[in-house]
Amino acid sequence: MKRERLDFLADNPHFTKRFAFYVGRRCRQASIRDVAKELKLDWDTVKTLEKQYMRAQLKRAGTPGPRAIGIDEISVRKGHSYRIVVSDLVRKRPIWFGGEDRSEASMAAFYDWLGLKKSRKIKLAVMDMWKPFRTVTKDKAPQAAILFDKFHIMRHLGEALDKVRKAEYARLSGRDRRFIKGQKYHLLSRHENLTLEGKRSLKILLAANRRLNTAYVLKEAFGQLWDYGREGWAQRFFDNWRASLKWQRLGPYERFADMIDRHWDGIAAYCRPENKVSLGFVEGLNNKIRVFQRRAYGLRDEEYLRLKVLTCMLPPL
Repeated sequence: MKRERLDFLADNPHFTKRFAFYVGRRCRQASIRDVAKELKLDWDTVKTLEKQYMRAQLKRAGTPGPRAIGIDEISVRKGHSYRIVVSDLVRKRPIWFGGEDRSEASMAAFYDWLGLKKSRKIKLAVMDMWKPFRTVTKDKAPQAAILFDKFHIMRHLGEALDKVRKAEYARLSGRDRRFIKGQKYHLLSRHENLTLEGKRSLKILLAANRRLNTAYVLKEAFGQLWDYGREGWAQRFFDNWRASLKWQRLGPYERFADMIDRHWDGIAAYCRPENKVSLGFVEGLNNKIRVFQRRAYGLRDEEYLRLKVLTCMLPPL
């Protein structure tokens, strides 16, 4: 018996493609469970229809040929299990999800997938300071400028500030500790993101502890590094910032400054006009991925996660 294939049917022959795409659009805003409950469908059925919708999105998006890429990793489960996500920073969308970890072999898998011809057309690669990413990019796309991501660098500085906070809490005792306890969020957040009450708490803390006040002011000032249009100006700013650490007894900051010095070429690259790209895209993508990871908590279908990541910035069908 010969079975006829009808183009308007979904992969599940009980539904049309039109309905499958409706389910897919609903799943962009809600969890599989909520959509299944709303449409009175089985959980597995909704997931299958959404996967068909996401594959159709990728097919319409076409094959990427990026000129500027962003490289980052996401944790897929506990126990240091990572996957690499590569984004097209010009089109502002993820283009590759894969690898087994953060190794050179996993990073090389992206360039093998992209192909030699397209790899040699990449002009800029934005990444964190993880050495395997840098090593493979220099080998597979030697013409590309390497730029270290501002948000990862500022995260390292935030960790240094938190170490200073912990050291001050351990150094003090009794009533002097009350100003520091519970202030981690206020110290590490950008000042403009704090509520009025948060700004008041931070002001009291900084007035009560001189060393934390110095560390906080230095942390806020360091973000100016990316405002300079010439490498010489940026270098002068960093040298002055580093010199201000003298006599401050801020060990974590001194180690941070050493790290910046070792990776200076990948930071100063942002001063060149041809490397001016939106550095916030990769961080925004990570936040978006964390949202639907929480929404799909416990889901172990990695192909579903791959499709979800690759289509999260694509327009709906």
